[in-house]
Amino acid sequence: MAGADNDRYDGLRSGQVAEAAGVNPQTLRYYERRGLLAEPERTLGGHRLYPAEAVAVLRGIKTAQRLGFTLDEVAELLGTARRRHASLRERARGKLLEVERRIAELQAVRDVLAEAVEAGCDDLVACAEEPCCPLSVLADGGS
Repeated sequence: MAGADNDRYDGLRSGQVAEAAGVNPQTLRYYERRGLLAEPERTLGGHRLYPAEAVAVLRGIKTAQRLGFTLDEVAELLGTARRRHASLRERARGKLLEVERRIAELQAVRDVLAEAVEAGCDDLVACAEEPCCPLSVLADGGS
């Protein structure tokens, strides 16, 4: 009676949730320990049974991570969503400013590298000591 245990509960097993959300089954347990994902019901045999919305939560977590949110930030976002506060917009604005700052920094690095290539810089130490070398700007702490 292998199916009898499952008949008493509605839900998805760990492997089903993980596959549907595109994560590793160990990720489910990790997110449970971190409090990002509610601990699921268990069958009489001890198998985890997640509600269908767990897939959406996992997809939301992974999306937020791809957008640059840390797991601590994701936990805060999930917590505010559970309390029906709309702080995602505020957090997204803050993350957008952070990303724009990083892009500006990377563009500055790109510009210096392009100048170094164009100037023919071949020796890091020698070039960084020359005042006309683009790399000397970075050695002085500038951008």
